[in-house]
Amino acid sequence: MAVLDMEPKEVFRYFEEICAIPHGSSHTELISDYLVNFAKEHQLKYIQEECGNVIIYKQASAGYENAPTVILQGHMDMVCEKDAEAEINFLKDGLKLQVKDDYIFADHTTLGGDDGIALAYALAILASSDSEEIKHPELEVVFTVDEEIGMLGATALDASVLKGRMLLNIDSEEEGILTTSCAGGVLGEVTLPFRPAEVEGVCYEILLEGLQGGHSGVEIHKERGNANILMGRLLFELSEEMGFGISAISGGLKDNAIPRAARAVIWLDEENQDTLKVIVEKFEETIRKEYRASDGAVTVNVHKLEETEGIMIHPGQKEMLIYILRNLPNGVQKMSMDIPGLVETSCNLGIVKTLEDSVQLQVSIRSSVESEKRELSDKIRYLTEFLGCDYQESGDYAGWEYNPDSKLQKIMVDVYEKMYGKQPKVEAVHAGLECGILSAKMPGLQCISIGPDIMDIHTPKERLSISSTKRVWEYVKAVLREIK
Repeated sequence: MAVLDMEPKEVFRYFEEICAIPHGSSHTELISDYLVNFAKEHQLKYIQEECGNVIIYKQASAGYENAPTVILQGHMDMVCEKDAEAEINFLKDGLKLQVKDDYIFADHTTLGGDDGIALAYALAILASSDSEEIKHPELEVVFTVDEEIGMLGATALDASVLKGRMLLNIDSEEEGILTTSCAGGVLGEVTLPFRPAEVEGVCYEILLEGLQGGHSGVEIHKERGNANILMGRLLFELSEEMGFGISAISGGLKDNAIPRAARAVIWLDEENQDTLKVIVEKFEETIRKEYRASDGAVTVNVHKLEETEGIMIHPGQKEMLIYILRNLPNGVQKMSMDIPGLVETSCNLGIVKTLEDSVQLQVSIRSSVESEKRELSDKIRYLTEFLGCDYQESGDYAGWEYNPDSKLQKIMVDVYEKMYGKQPKVEAVHAGLECGILSAKMPGLQCISIGPDIMDIHTPKERLSISSTKRVWEYVKAVLREIK
């Protein structure tokens, strides 16, 4: 079956056209120009921003002139991944679409249903005439660039050209879920400068490995062990029993990933070698018991190294480092009181590394409440600067706070119940979405994110459900009809 033969034809027509245009992240010029040409062909007012964002405006249907303006929003870039056997140049070639049973997919490549389907829905609505069944308020349709590589388009968007305060984001991948909140975040970087001291004694390497790790937004609530935090706990226990020096400490690869392994190089007197091994063995036994449900395979091992010279962190600063590792906030800090099961605020000590004259720690801080994000970052700043560290922030992005009084949410829940005889799931995610950035730019904005079923996004196995696409299309049209 050809894509054009599937229902809803008006949606899949545009989806096929979009898939024929290269539009990977950082290379959205062609798709941006395609959207501009669409607006020109349909005599619609538009704005094309310097970054490539496109905004298309459409007047209200007859009888909807006094309804509140609605913003439809999606991003135009796709993640370009392929199997080894795929013959495609993502900069020049379109996708080879295939259909099997209820799914559309591409030939050994990603499909770009995330978020090409949002563009297809929006263009089908924009192309409709007032005589058709699609009735809607005044529309402002926002297509952003480079969402997949840091929500760059949403960040660059000039929101002053938008008057709507109801936004329907079509960038979710599971039908029947209304996403109503997401976390904002910021990266905190702590630098502990140290004066080097001469080494004494024998050198040992401590390796803490075998933790499961995971995404610090999606899996922080699963209480998995953080290798950096656990290494700090072990060093504290050692300091309670004997003297030693630290030459190096490291752990984690990405600030937004729960670290699975950590390493420390220490120096101690020869008479303490047996004590070291006993403490480490007992520590391994303890944390295996504590984390038996999530990280039962964790191991802690010590190995004697042959080094006879080097430097250590000055003893006073070593104590500061251990103090920070023992007291730095980590993991879930607060659960939402509005949405059961939602992590509202968290932080993750993702990276620790030793440089020539300092130790750096990177902490990923997340919250769906902006004031809580700021409070947690300020708390870490105060703790670490009090100890003589430098604290810097980067990559700050806004959260999207849950609004229990959202009129848009009520409309969308009511419409769903009428259409399907059951309530949709109203959920939030402890990760970033464009809705957070846009909400920060437009005070009072009400947002909901929805989408049809798309499986295995960002992989060559990505596939879009045809039947779900049709149901969500009918749902979007019904929601627009109800906003009066």
